[in-house]
Amino acid sequence: MPVNSDGPDEAAFPTEPPRGAARSKSEQTRALILETAMRLFQERGYDRTTMRAIAQEAGVSVGNAYYYFAGKEHLIQGFYDRLAAEHRAAVQEVLDRETGLEERLSGVLRVWLDVAAPYHEFAVQFFKNAADPDSPLSPFSPESEHARVEAIGVHKEVLAGSRTKVPEELREVLPELMWLSQMGLVLYWIFDRTEGRERSYRLAARGARLTARGVALARFRVLRPLVHEVHELFTDFLPGMTKALPDPAKKTAPGAADHPE
Repeated sequence: MPVNSDGPDEAAFPTEPPRGAARSKSEQTRALILETAMRLFQERGYDRTTMRAIAQEAGVSVGNAYYYFAGKEHLIQGFYDRLAAEHRAAVQEVLDRETGLEERLSGVLRVWLDVAAPYHEFAVQFFKNAADPDSPLSPFSPESEHARVEAIGVHKEVLAGSRTKVPEELREVLPELMWLSQMGLVLYWIFDRTEGRERSYRLAARGARLTARGVALARFRVLRPLVHEVHELFTDFLPGMTKALPDPAKKTAPGAADHPE
């Protein structure tokens, strides 16, 4: 069973469900440090919370805290990884049930909003740091690669299990664009102050509908170069994207021979 301190509010920061065998003492300590950090970041703010304070609240030595997390940024990466794992587990029911692309994508986005709901105020706290493209907290940073790969993997599964036929040359590009669309939803969600983040859910539904229509149109060969061009546009000009996704300037896009003159 996970170890919980008396401090973290379990309603605000739910603990990870046990997977298989009981977690080791080391895993329990790591989870305790992460839970404590999440609570202090929310209570005091990210900038005003020190590793020493986290260690003290968790009841471990400062050296022990640094053993599990090299710094505050690595604690946020632990949060990203946790959120990605929770989303991956929660979304499986949707992916097992739905075969329509719109329904699968809408379900994935809706489940993300459900899973992220307890962390909303915390996300607001550290967003100014994560918004810096040079920050390791950015979702586009090399440090965020694990959570990013997990999220893109979900979108690959969304496409693979749908009835919509996806051209071979777009099977890697489309999930990345779908993930970028999800990042847009995340940004809107951070600033959404409607009750229950109702507008974010509406945005997720409408975005899924438009994305599904766009993917369906991509089966026409004449439109595939446009998809590649959109992907390249984000890769070239969105801050941090050349670190997050392959740089199209270094390779010829698949299907380039099919581009109209």
